[in-house]
Amino acid sequence: MATQRVTRVLCAADPEGSGEALERLGEVAAARDVHAICIVGQIRGAEADALDGYRAVFRTLGRLGIPAFWVPGAGDAPIADYLREAYNIELVHPLLHGVHGTVAFADAHVLFAGFGGEVNDDPAARRDEVSRLSYPRWEPEYRLKLLRELDEHQLVLAFSTPPAHKGSGAAGSEALTELVGTYRPRLVVSGGDCGSQLLGRSLIVSPGRLGDGHFAVADLDSRAAEPGELVAVG
Repeated sequence: MATQRVTRVLCAADPEGSGEALERLGEVAAARDVHAICIVGQIRGAEADALDGYRAVFRTLGRLGIPAFWVPGAGDAPIADYLREAYNIELVHPLLHGVHGTVAFADAHVLFAGFGGEVNDDPAARRDEVSRLSYPRWEPEYRLKLLRELDEHQLVLAFSTPPAHKGSGAAGSEALTELVGTYRPRLVVSGGDCGSQLLGRSLIVSPGRLGDGHFAVADLDSRAAEPGELVAVG
């Protein structure tokens, strides 16, 4: 558990197995005095050996020495491979936390939670964790119900599916929007096109694909985000 109060969060999406991109993100973390990293979306790449993609990302995060929290993307299936690699790395690096359907403390005041994969607003939608991580709307609602008992903490939510936002014109999940309204997080890190906006009093940050060099730094106190771009990561 981190001892420093967490106020600045480095947000990224879809590392897709790139240890090099994560190394450069670590340089950003050092330069911008961030206290935690939050990653949403596709962890592994599309290479033949998907496990190598998980290991490249997780091992690089471990070397950075910064608390890191993440949820997987829809393509991080089957779930058994993802969970095994996440479990193994968390045993070795206690600052790393997968928060897919669960919670983890960044410090005594800040709590991270999240839900990965694709969230379908149809409650009767087929649940899949073998060919694709795809869930009906009731699953994140049920899996994150523990947050009702932890409302004294500042909350950061991580979703690989973006919450729907009226007027944005972008696709998103109404179910996740309802969760944001229910739990009123300081920050939501999500997949989707680059940008940030307020949903009620919650800052929604979509950092954009890390593979394209995009990231953002969010401040929990000011509820503001600064977009950034890496040098080409190849």
